[in-house]
Amino acid sequence: MTQRELLRALFEAAIASAQPSVALPPHLPEPASIKGRLIVIGAGKASAAMARAVETHWAAHADRISGLVITRHGYSVPCERIEIVQASHPVPDQAGLQAAARIAALVQGLSADDFVLCLLSGGGSALMPAPAEGLSLTDKQSINSELLKSGASIGEINCVRRHLSTLKGGRLAALCQPARVLTLLISDVPGDELTDIASGPTVADPSTCADALAVLRRYRITVPEVVRTLLESGRGETLKPGDPRLSRCQTRLISSPQIGLEAAARVARQAGYAVGILGDSLEGEAREVGRVLAGIALQTARYRQPLPPPCILLSGGETTVTVRGQGRGGRNVECLLALALSLKGQAGIWALAGDTDGVDGAEEIAGALIAPDTLERARAIGVSAAARLDDNDGHGFFGALGDSIITGPTLTNINDFRAILIEKT
Repeated sequence: MTQRELLRALFEAAIASAQPSVALPPHLPEPASIKGRLIVIGAGKASAAMARAVETHWAAHADRISGLVITRHGYSVPCERIEIVQASHPVPDQAGLQAAARIAALVQGLSADDFVLCLLSGGGSALMPAPAEGLSLTDKQSINSELLKSGASIGEINCVRRHLSTLKGGRLAALCQPARVLTLLISDVPGDELTDIASGPTVADPSTCADALAVLRRYRITVPEVVRTLLESGRGETLKPGDPRLSRCQTRLISSPQIGLEAAARVARQAGYAVGILGDSLEGEAREVGRVLAGIALQTARYRQPLPPPCILLSGGETTVTVRGQGRGGRNVECLLALALSLKGQAGIWALAGDTDGVDGAEEIAGALIAPDTLERARAIGVSAAARLDDNDGHGFFGALGDSIITGPTLTNINDFRAILIEKT
């Protein structure tokens, strides 16, 4: 197995560990213990695959199941009892808006005997838009787009989203009462913060409208006056810890970035490499994270610290990109391009960075690979790595070299995955 093949195998192992068919069934209750209806709702890139796993596991009770989940275009899988709606991500659209309203209607008027299973995964926040009173979908689209290119962290972005919604920040769970609610989550956020996974529609949120306003000011995001009024008045406040409306809600994390890194580590060790997991929640500007990772890789190659080659350094998390150029890119290829520039063709080092949902940025490209000869090959065809980084054109750079990684829809999402392979030299 070549270094490139091994890196791809690690990436694929991480993705496989988070497949709903594997991760979800152990967390499902027995339907026989539930007297009332079985209603399944949810949103996210993995939600359709999660819904199918539910139907498969509850096949003997199929006639009792109903519901609706929203997933990204291209991520749908066939289900018999649970309706699948496809919508836009990362910027919400009309399809998501209408489906979110239907979900809200589905869970109203329930009894204490009814059971709501909520399936959430990465992307759920944009896929289930529900603008607060007085806001339009256009308002949400504009604010979302500005936040995504501002360099704000996912936690900051979701803080704003929660306070401009009628479903996020615990509000969806409140609509379900007095029914019992079980939320199953596939985490795509640093630290597995429950309020940030799909912006926490079924969990309490300690953040405030003032926090959301601070984010908008920090990144100089211009918003309509109705948004500012909503936040300044406190009318956008979310459900807080201890709210009695959440007393019948349970939450279980069924897969996460750390689980994916551990799955990749097992494959690496089987191939004869020592493994260091640098962290599952690395954040920061993508190019700066790339430079830091390069420093760690060079220390490893030159001084056998923090572990001796041959070894593989793994990390996850979610970096950010402050968009200043006009290129085609995403946070993973931005990080990887900065890593390559900082390594300066160092012998014996290969790396991969990719988004486990198969989409880095706005294109159906998961990420890319680099090798010791990446910069040399680019120069040979007249492509400047530094210029492409300045233009936020990671996809353009790696596409020109044939080093892009295209997986197609993975039907899951456990955030970014990075692996640096260091051989003895």
